[in-house]
Parts: sequence; structure tokens; C-alpha cells
Amino acid sequence: QKGMEIVSATYDVVEHLPPTEKFGLRSQCSRAAVSIPSNIAEGSARKSVAHFIQYLETSLGSTYELETQVIIIQSRFGISNELTVRLIGLIEEEKKMLGSYISKLTS
Repeated sequence: QKGMEIVSATYDVVEHLPPTEKFGLRSQCSRAAVSIPSNIAEGSARKSVAHFIQYLETSLGSTYELETQVIIIQSRFGISNELTVRLIGLIEEEKKMLGSYISKLTS
């Protein structure tokens, strides 16, 4: 359940953002993180493999979105600690797993 770990780690990271980012990066990161496991779950309920792949691709897109946002957090706010490093690692693992799974389903 890497996706759920990403959600938890994301919430740990965004707690360190300034209050002015409540409706900015904090909200955007949270939505992207929650989107990852949510799209996998919703896609798994679809009847066709093609539809499932679409949801997996959406989930994969959310990993790239979240990764970009974490990099922005690191550079803009100087928050580069074990929490952000762990989150980036989890995102990288999820990207590899989703990419591999999508490849297997499309072969």
C-alpha cells in the first residue's frame, strides 16, 4: 500500500509549510497525494482493462505532479529534511510500480 504511505508522508511534509500556503501548495499536494491511491481503487472497479489503465495513468500523473510540488517545497521554502527525502523516495517507488504495471497490462 505504497499509495497510502505517500498520503501519510505528504501530510507530514505539508505540516511544515507556512500558514499562507494553506490554500496553495498544502492543498495541492494533499489532493495529488490522495489522488494516487484513489484512482487505483476506482480503476480496479472498472469492468475493462482499458478503463483500469486510464485510471492507473491518472494515478501515475499524480505521482509526477506531487513530485514536482515537493521539489518546489524544497527549493522555495528550504524544507529539505528526512520527511521530504522519504516522500520523494516513496513517490519514485510508486512511479516505477505503476509504470511496470501499466506496461504489463498493455503488452
